Amino acid sequence: MEAAVYNSKGEDTGKKISLSDEIFGIEPNEHAIYLDVKQYLANQRQGTHKAKERGENAHSTRKLKKQKGTGGARAGSIKSPVFVGGGTIFGPRPRDYSFKLNKKVKQLARKSALAAKAKANNVSILENFTLEAPRTKSYIDFLTGFQALDTKTLLILPDVDSNVVLSSRNLQKAKVTTVENVNTYDLMHADRLLIAEGALSKLESLLQ
Repeated sequence: MEAAVYNSKGEDTGKKISLSDEIFGIEPNEHAIYLDVKQYLANQRQGTHKAKERGENAHSTRKLKKQKGTGGARAGSIKSPVFVGGGTIFGPRPRDYSFKLNKKVKQLARKSALAAKAKANNVSILENFTLEAPRTKSYIDFLTGFQALDTKTLLILPDVDSNVVLSSRNLQKAKVTTVENVNTYDLMHADRLLIAEGALSKLESLLQ
């Protein structure tokens, strides 16, 4: 599979680069993508939610009324869940939502996500990209050249470039990451993938 290489202005350089069929040419495994995205989202949860049960409420423990003869149900404590301000029945408790996922499944998920984007023609390869200074206007011009200013984009760089990161962080639909930090959620969340030439070889060696 071949792809055109673009410059930072979104212009075709006339150069072609081959994409690995073992990554971009496979049939996407939707279940692997689902599992990896589910694990990513689960890992983002703090799990610090907590509701007080009847034994934890700071209320009086006196008996509200006599046991018999009132014509109503028995009531021994204001902490009972049937009263307003009482304890919560089986309320949420702090817990860890993370779960284990095999490395091969995660690798297959990332391959499948890249293959799905390539199949939809939403992958663009560009010459190694950098900015001289952190400036949002420069990154806006860069995205405008690719006609991707109003779409969710993910730019994958070979290494951290602080100028590019700082230039893009004020744009809600733009995200910049490195090869080591690429995950299935970001790949699937983006409408358009922009992969730097130097990052492509790293990405292919990482996933093969």
